[in-house]
Amino acid sequence: MRRRVPAALAAARGASRALAVLSTLMAYVAGWNYILCAAFITFDILARSFFGFSSTATVEVTSYMLAGGIAWSLGHTLVRRAHIRVDVMVNRMPLRLRAGMHLVALLLLDVFAAICALAGWQVVEESLLFNAHDNSGLHLPLVLPQGIWTFGLAAFCLMVTLQLAEGVLAFALVGPEEVERMLGSRTADDETREALEAAAMGRVNALQEGAAR
Repeated sequence: MRRRVPAALAAARGASRALAVLSTLMAYVAGWNYILCAAFITFDILARSFFGFSSTATVEVTSYMLAGGIAWSLGHTLVRRAHIRVDVMVNRMPLRLRAGMHLVALLLLDVFAAICALAGWQVVEESLLFNAHDNSGLHLPLVLPQGIWTFGLAAFCLMVTLQLAEGVLAFALVGPEEVERMLGSRTADDETREALEAAAMGRVNALQEGAAR
């Protein structure tokens, strides 16, 4: 018989999943952003070498693209538990203590994310106040790349906060096992399952393309 999920935990889980969808979309945007960044650099190099002209803004624009891409992919990295973890000691702890350490780590990450998001907003406010522009040939208003960057940081901070709330509720209402399932390190089984799912999705897409032809 399936155990009923407490209403508070279900609400937090629903909010986390909704934001996880947004984080995934932002990660896709960040990925295509990097492709465009590489294309822009390649074009600028070829144009400078063979045609004698340049965009005069390669360094500035690609810096904005890289910073924005990193910020926009942070939430998805958290959801997928793809960040680098040093958890040799944690994995040897008893389950309840290990679950508590996961929550403490998430709390510290939330504080750090909030500081970054606040600092980003202060940078945006200052650029708005002084109507700041960059020194490139495009003379872009700095509030545009800084706003995109800050939005990514704010979304990451919100994602961490929701995941922390979900983890605390899971610990209090369900038990440390649920926290370990949510926040524990990725296992070989997780990697294998995702690889099989990706392979199955690839076969389905191939069959669909074959049927369409």
